[in-house]
Amino acid sequence: MDRLTALEQESIFILRESFKKIDDLAMLWSIGKDSTVLLWLARKAFLGHVPFPLLHIDTSFKIPAMIAYRDQLVEDWNLKLIVGQNKKALAEGMNHEKGRLTCCTALKSEGLKQTVEEHGFGGLILGIRGDEEGSRGKERVFSPRNQAAEWNVKDQPPEFWDTYKTDFEPGDHIRVHPLLHWSEIDIWRYIHRENIPVIDLYFSDKNGMRYRSLGCAPCTLPIRSRARSVPDIIAELETTREGERAGRAQDQEDSHAMEKLRAKGYM
Repeated sequence: MDRLTALEQESIFILRESFKKIDDLAMLWSIGKDSTVLLWLARKAFLGHVPFPLLHIDTSFKIPAMIAYRDQLVEDWNLKLIVGQNKKALAEGMNHEKGRLTCCTALKSEGLKQTVEEHGFGGLILGIRGDEEGSRGKERVFSPRNQAAEWNVKDQPPEFWDTYKTDFEPGDHIRVHPLLHWSEIDIWRYIHRENIPVIDLYFSDKNGMRYRSLGCAPCTLPIRSRARSVPDIIAELETTREGERAGRAQDQEDSHAMEKLRAKGYM
């Protein structure tokens, strides 16, 4: 069995296990390449139907093309989408100028918590990968949070030989990571193999710039690149030494930013 097929089968197994074991499940969709691959896998896992809602946390600062792409795919694939937002923080003027960690905590972490509480979700499926950023490499496939959705990195269940702990204490909030063992180049090779429709922002524009990682417009910078197709991106990744999140401003503001954010409930 080739690597992509093995990864696909593992992810589909995890998706089906999470649907069987966790009540009131939702899938977080950031609109980026990883969560869109995860959405594609969910459609495969459940025969073309996604049996749980998609959840998108809208900070109001996303690149407009991302929202247009989101809404078009929801219509094309007949998906149920819930859009969450920390309206109170936005009304009080929260933005990146108050500090990117402060802004991410308010608009993403708190916005996610509020939406989870409002809809009573017992678990979330997320498209994080262990190779993308250091704190994500410390995750488990089935990762419990406390009632405040806080993550204790030092208290995670062991997972050996794809044996997952899927019985948790009442009140635990569970994060499920079916892509944890995928790499960035695995994602792009799978997109190429499956012909998955990803947003055009990933491809080089007329100025020779493209996005490698997507987030809020004020905090995400494109990279210089000539990659205008998926095969071009794969070829570029085979030789680059630049980190995937080099264009994400919150990572530059604090070297431990992601672990601090994720400990407080960030996605």
